Amino acid sequence: MRHKKRTIKLNRTASHRRAMFRNLTTAMFNHGEVRTTLAKAKYGRRYVERMITLGKRGDLHARRQAARFIQEPKALQRLFDEIAPGYKEVNGGYTRVIRLGYRQGDDAPMAILQLTHKPESMELVDE
Repeated sequence: MRHKKRTIKLNRTASHRRAMFRNLTTAMFNHGEVRTTLAKAKYGRRYVERMITLGKRGDLHARRQAARFIQEPKALQRLFDEIAPGYKEVNGGYTRVIRLGYRQGDDAPMAILQLTHKPESMELVDE
């Protein structure tokens, strides 16, 4: 039984997991959405939503806490200036997970993790 086992492991070490979700969160604020596996999308949304909550607070301490996690200054600035003000009246539910089907190579379930309200200035970048 997995009682009180909150962390999903994803066959990675703790440092690799932390780096992976930092990258995923940074990419979310740069592009507005991320295409990844379903398990990563479901677990990664908790970090994205936590950063948006910090962005809604908007004070210096919240900005420093977010800067510890988000890796690019451009993404941090976009979070605090463009993304978080759009969610001022919303209490949670800033992201959605859309299932895509299965990846052809290994049959892994794929999903898109995206923001529910994208700012007008954010254009999607196809990779």
